[in-house]
Amino acid sequence: MWRAGRLGRGAALGLLLAVHGVAAFEPISVGIAIGAASALTGYLSYTDLYCRFAECCREEQRLNASALKLELEEKLFGQHLATEVILKALTGFKNNKNPKKPLTLSLHGWAGTGKNFVSQIVAENLHSKGLKSNFVHLFVSTLHFPHEQQIKLYQDQLQGWIRGNVSACASSVFIFDEMDKLHPGVIDAIKPFLDYYEQVDGVSYRKAIFIFLSNAGGDLITKIALDFWRAGRKREDIQLKDLEPVLSVGVFNNKHSGLWHSGLIDRNLIDYFIPFLPLEYRHVKMCVRAEMRARGSAINEDIVTRVAEEMTFFPKSEKIYSDKGCKTVQSRLDFH
Repeated sequence: MWRAGRLGRGAALGLLLAVHGVAAFEPISVGIAIGAASALTGYLSYTDLYCRFAECCREEQRLNASALKLELEEKLFGQHLATEVILKALTGFKNNKNPKKPLTLSLHGWAGTGKNFVSQIVAENLHSKGLKSNFVHLFVSTLHFPHEQQIKLYQDQLQGWIRGNVSACASSVFIFDEMDKLHPGVIDAIKPFLDYYEQVDGVSYRKAIFIFLSNAGGDLITKIALDFWRAGRKREDIQLKDLEPVLSVGVFNNKHSGLWHSGLIDRNLIDYFIPFLPLEYRHVKMCVRAEMRARGSAINEDIVTRVAEEMTFFPKSEKIYSDKGCKTVQSRLDFH
């Protein structure tokens, strides 16, 4: 019996190695091999074993809120509101086994303040392969929807793409970048998917997540941040209630927001408008240090200071905020 058991485990190991070799070529062969290995070992279910070699949509997988919190706090600088709201929104949504609608977040602020970076962090915490995952989909307005004359075509394509991917994975993530460059009306094609419907044409969208990234509203956010600064108040004193109402109305009435007179706002289908505050000199220095660490370099404070001082700041009189945020830190660091 001992010899037979040993042989079984050896055969299973051989099959698993074979699976590893064919995983990139033929899913059916992978499935057959995994099924045989699973039968021999009896230790893992077919699904568990298969998902070790191929990406699977784990709809019920819980969010590691502690890991997300730590990553946001350590890597996102000067954005206390974004950190707080995104953490609470994602944690609450993923802990709800029966959400009434998809989670829809709209991230606003000037370039370089961290919107794309946050969407990457969120994607990686929801699906292990992040932006490379088969279940995370990135749309860039200027790339995927460039022509104003083809709005109807884009609407049809967008509906078909989202329907197909949510059918394959209910917990799919959709990220729309450069919303401020999106032609008005395009995004309203997905309105039925974001609403409080149990199903639309036999598909439930309630576990999907939609994230919009936009520069629109950056001027409104900066004005309020500047008002706080001039009043001698800390930026950390700014609360979501100080910005969200102004932001939603401003974006709704902005012809260049991608959400101009959109039914998504009119129907209150966007769960959170999340402001990204303009970054100060001290935040730029944090970004430089983080980039040095990412490159495996020792922190050189002289270089940190030089890179930060090369950035341009506004308003002209006070020079408080970096006009490009941290967007050009990587390229500027290359020169030092």
